[in-house]
Amino acid sequence: MSPPFEGDQPPATVKTPAVGRLIGIDLARGLAVLGMFSAHVGPAVAVGGPLGFLLETARGRSAALFAVLAGFSLVIITGRPRPHTGRAGRQAVARIVIRAALLLALGYALIALDTDVDVILSAYGLLFLTVLPLYRLGARTLALISAASALLLPQVLYVIRAAIEAGGWADTVIAHDPVALISNTDGVIELLFTGEYPVLTWIPFLVAGMVVARLDLTPGAGSRLAFAGGALALLGYGGSWLALHVVPNALPTISSAADGGSASSAWWSDAVGTPEDHTPLGWLLVAAPHSQTTFSIIGNTGVALAVIAACLAVAERMPRLTALARPVAAVGMTALTAYVLHIIALWSFSEVWYVPAIAEDETLSALPALLGFIGAAMLLATVWTRLFRRGPLEQVLHVATQTAQRID
Repeated sequence: MSPPFEGDQPPATVKTPAVGRLIGIDLARGLAVLGMFSAHVGPAVAVGGPLGFLLETARGRSAALFAVLAGFSLVIITGRPRPHTGRAGRQAVARIVIRAALLLALGYALIALDTDVDVILSAYGLLFLTVLPLYRLGARTLALISAASALLLPQVLYVIRAAIEAGGWADTVIAHDPVALISNTDGVIELLFTGEYPVLTWIPFLVAGMVVARLDLTPGAGSRLAFAGGALALLGYGGSWLALHVVPNALPTISSAADGGSASSAWWSDAVGTPEDHTPLGWLLVAAPHSQTTFSIIGNTGVALAVIAACLAVAERMPRLTALARPVAAVGMTALTAYVLHIIALWSFSEVWYVPAIAEDETLSALPALLGFIGAAMLLATVWTRLFRRGPLEQVLHVATQTAQRID
């Protein structure tokens, strides 16, 4: 399997189940990257119709899929099916630590460009470090941890955020945080609690990906994975819909607190907006993307598992469709490069070429820009992966982590 952002792969001429699973994971990762493109470039979901629905479906769920695959890749690096031990284990841990540090730095470099994109890479790096101590655990234990963290951590985050809103202790922490000083952000407080990707509530996604990596992904297991994904999606989004309609005054409370529209779609859509002055307790009932609630995490994890299962099935059972999907899988093989370049492109368009904003346009006029980004990414990735084993930035990560081989 390919480590995160590296795209290591066996020769394409060797057709084995392992190669099929590898292509399936790359395909899922490519879909995650292109899904995040749709959130950063092109029309707003308010365009409506099938396109608006498709764009809305990618919101938040693409990033969640990205995080689940990160957990999958962490297990690949640290040993699958059995965790590395001894010298190999220490080297694997060092590789993760080096990779996490580089992603943290790269994420803050992209944040410094001051685009409209909520960059995930810094949180991604810290998430690697947070779940790394779990890498030796089995699938059942990891599943319990993922479930428990999904049930508990959103409530913990709600309490912490309420404490931040009520007092000035977070400002004191930020004022003495070297990360905040260097990056001109809220530093660790933002990474853990207040950012778009708070580590506290994104842990379940990575641990869920670790569970998937521990499974024997035979075709039968893929079917069970798809069933589990569908069940979780139904539990998350259906549970939110039911709670919003059963709990007294839940819908009007959420509508009055948020800066968007009606709360009737808050069980799956971010059209409701976000709480402005105060986050009501009823907010824990929504499942909108990036709402950091239990319902949202369960539903988004379910979608991620279903997408992974579908991609594995395509790669293993549908060779013609797999061939057509190769450009998307190529994006997955060069995920870090594709992600970074699309942010740099957005920055250059606004700061160098003075192109008007091409994101969140409520008309179809921005659709060509999105299609252009997707087409360019697939074309460049396809050409590159035919010539080289890894993407440019993936190669940088690979070289940097080779220093871990010196550990005895």
